[in-house]
Amino acid sequence: MTAPEQVTPAQIEAKLREIQTEVDEGTDKAKGYAVVAGAVIVVTVLGVGFWLGRRRGRKKTTIVEIQRV
Repeated sequence: MTAPEQVTPAQIEAKLREIQTEVDEGTDKAKGYAVVAGAVIVVTVLGVGFWLGRRRGRKKTTIVEIQRV
């Protein structure tokens, strides 16, 4: 049997940098999707609010008819 190899601080640091790079790439992709999803949600909420406001405005609008005699 061979003796286990000694792990140096440089090896640990290199492995942590490799892992950090992979994590950073994953978060960059997730941020892009989150921005798009957030924009879609905001536009949807604003559209529904506008539509409901117009509908309520039409229901509460008083109609005044003026007739000449």
